[in-house]
Amino acid sequence: MADIEQMQQQLVDLQSQVAFLEDAVATLDDAMASQQQEIITLREQLTLLKQRQDEQAARLDRGGPGEGLSLEEEKPPHY
Repeated sequence: MADIEQMQQQLVDLQSQVAFLEDAVATLDDAMASQQQEIITLREQLTLLKQRQDEQAARLDRGGPGEGLSLEEEKPPHY
């Protein structure tokens, strides 16, 4: 009888471990999905910033504001 009780306890322990692991996997899946969405958003923002930088560089090359100055020499708007 002690063997059956011991096996039942082991089964309960294993079921508890499986439940814990299932919860951990679900939590990690949610975190990964959230991070993936954040990566997508950051990539979109990076693309927009790159486009703006390219547009500004093109304006400077065409002789726009700050004509003849490099990006390093041009003063920021708050000066």
